[in-house]
Amino acid sequence: MPAQTGPTVQLFGLVDSRPTQAALRFFKERRVNVTFVDLRRKAVAPGELRRFVERLGATALLDTDGRQYKDMGLVYMRLGDEEIVARLLANNGLLRLPLVRFGNAFTAGPADVTWKDWLAGPKG
Repeated sequence: MPAQTGPTVQLFGLVDSRPTQAALRFFKERRVNVTFVDLRRKAVAPGELRRFVERLGATALLDTDGRQYKDMGLVYMRLGDEEIVARLLANNGLLRLPLVRFGNAFTAGPADVTWKDWLAGPKG
C-alpha cells in the first residue's frame, strides 16, 4: 500500500450535515487527505472528545444554535464542563460540527480561515 503524501486531517461529522459537507468539500478541493468519521456509524471516543475539550473548552463544542440543544431545555441550564462532556458523549446531536483535527490543532464548527492557515503554515 503506497504511503499517502501531504497533510491529513481527521474530521468528525454527519454525512447529512451541511457544515460537515462544506468541510469535506473544502479539504477535497485542496487535495488534503481526510479521515472522515461518520458519527451516526461510530460515536466519538471519550478520549478523542477530551482532546477537543482540552484544546477548545467544552462550551466551544456545544451547538447552542441547534434544535436538540433547545429541545432538551439546555438554554435554561448552567452546565459545568464535565456535565457538558457527559451530554456530548450521550448525544452527538449536541456537537458543533464538524470537529476537525490537524496534528495538534483543533476546530469545532465551520472554520475555513483557520483551516487555510493550517494548510499554509507548518504542521502543528
